[in-house]
Amino acid sequence: MIKSATILTCAIGLCFAGIASAQNKSAVQPAPFPGKESLFQGKFKMYKNGANIVVVPNKTAEGKPWVWRARFWRHQPQFDLAMLEKGYHLVYCNVSGLYGNPTAVERWNKYYKWLVEEHGFSKKPVLEGMSRGGLIVYNWAIANPDKVAAIYGDAPVMDMRSWPGAGNKATLRTYKFKDAAEASAYQGYPVDNLKPLAQAGVPIIHVVGDADKVVPVAENTAIAEKRYKALGGIFKVIHKKEVGHHPHSLKDPTPIVQFIEQHMK
Repeated sequence: MIKSATILTCAIGLCFAGIASAQNKSAVQPAPFPGKESLFQGKFKMYKNGANIVVVPNKTAEGKPWVWRARFWRHQPQFDLAMLEKGYHLVYCNVSGLYGNPTAVERWNKYYKWLVEEHGFSKKPVLEGMSRGGLIVYNWAIANPDKVAAIYGDAPVMDMRSWPGAGNKATLRTYKFKDAAEASAYQGYPVDNLKPLAQAGVPIIHVVGDADKVVPVAENTAIAEKRYKALGGIFKVIHKKEVGHHPHSLKDPTPIVQFIEQHMK
């Protein structure tokens, strides 16, 4: 009898020990992403790991959709916040100084693969390119047209002959041109290579200031819009009259969000 009671007592003890152990494990669950944890706009958990950042929505939407932003992190985040509220993850991969060149595209390829294969992200992110961020967004999309849900460009650079200029040191350095003449003759800028995106049916929306003298609309978005529509693609432009390169985005990003939701693949 005493032996049976002892066995029962041990069994109960082991049971409670197991429960306590399980509780301790759940209390110290690892972070969903590597890097330093903080808050994005004081509301969403953010994980920064070197050049890479992932912001997690409070409730993830079905299919784990995401917005992949290029350049000027945190600047005019209205669209980013709206999409986070809808359950999208927000991702950033800093390739600053590379101007969307092949090295930048390859870095994005590796990060994309990690997010999709290791973390189950949707295979088609929404790409967001602000100003010079348009270069990496479009060059990556052109190299991976089947991996893009939609593109949102905000006063985006579409042609380096326009900005920073064919003879600019950054243009020559990042693309290894020998001189301005070679840079001018190059046919690999986004405005010259929109066909793969049109064939893949990628919807595009741009927000531009009509008085932009930094990235002139006539030399960038207007050319892209005309060519993309001629290819049969969907390309919407929201014009801000008497507005320059700044401020970016819209105070109320609803028109951008609605376009994305209506047309994204």
